[in-house]
Amino acid sequence: MVNKSKKYKILILVVIGLVFLGIGCAGKNSEGSSIAQNNSSGGKPVQEATAVKSQSISVKGSDTVLPLAQAEAEEFITESVGKSVSVTGGGSGVGIAALIDGQVHIATASREMTTDEITKANANGINPVKHEIAYDGITVVVNPKNPISKLTFNQLRGIYNGSISNWKQVGGDDKPIAVISRDSSSGTYADFKKDVLLGDEYRPDALTQATTGGTVSEVAQNPNAIGYIGFAYVDKSVKVLSLDNGNGSILPTTKTILSGTYPLSRSLYFYTNGEPTGLTKEFCDFVLREKGQNIVSKVGFIPLKK
Repeated sequence: MVNKSKKYKILILVVIGLVFLGIGCAGKNSEGSSIAQNNSSGGKPVQEATAVKSQSISVKGSDTVLPLAQAEAEEFITESVGKSVSVTGGGSGVGIAALIDGQVHIATASREMTTDEITKANANGINPVKHEIAYDGITVVVNPKNPISKLTFNQLRGIYNGSISNWKQVGGDDKPIAVISRDSSSGTYADFKKDVLLGDEYRPDALTQATTGGTVSEVAQNPNAIGYIGFAYVDKSVKVLSLDNGNGSILPTTKTILSGTYPLSRSLYFYTNGEPTGLTKEFCDFVLREKGQNIVSKVGFIPLKK
């Protein structure tokens, strides 16, 4: 009886050992599969890494483009059952960096990629393709209480490089100018620096804002403030200035931006890794079709075709 009992105990222990061995092997296989999947995305387009999950794409970047991308995504998914589009901001530079690292399907940008960014992307196996989706105009705004209604490019440059510090110097009240700027990750920051500052640096005392909404809020609250925003963000809380770059004073309007006569007219972009495929292509095509371009107008930007 004792020997028989021992045999049962040994058999039970063997069975338990085999069960744990099976669990251990299953755990190792599962972990290995996960690591292999993660490794497969290294240096490759996010489209390839998420081929199995083609019903969901990620869009990231420009704060200026953010409300447009969100509106497009909301309408798109109402027509595409079971599909999703995740949209986040952070700035054009942030979105482009995410595309370079293969982390997003679409980078939104209010500026073109730089040569350095394209070189980094190619080194990572990423081939950035630019898609123009709408037009915009960088709009210079002041507080509604400010009597100034227009500035020359030289005056605007002086205000932002620090050589002009009082509104009296440009025909306004004897008040110090509170300069509001976007942060360096913003495509609007980069375009404004290129087109207005012409190589100068932003004045060191400029108050930087991480979002366009923050700029609007600061200008609306401070009678001495000046800032620059995307055309779609203009509301009654701020006053739009006309700009003169030597061809007369011009206000940003749908007509002047579309014609390019407004001096700070620009395009807004989607960047993809190569020509888009799958759900990424579906979403890009939707934005460029009539319904998507109607949304561009509703949000406040200028559609590609009028």
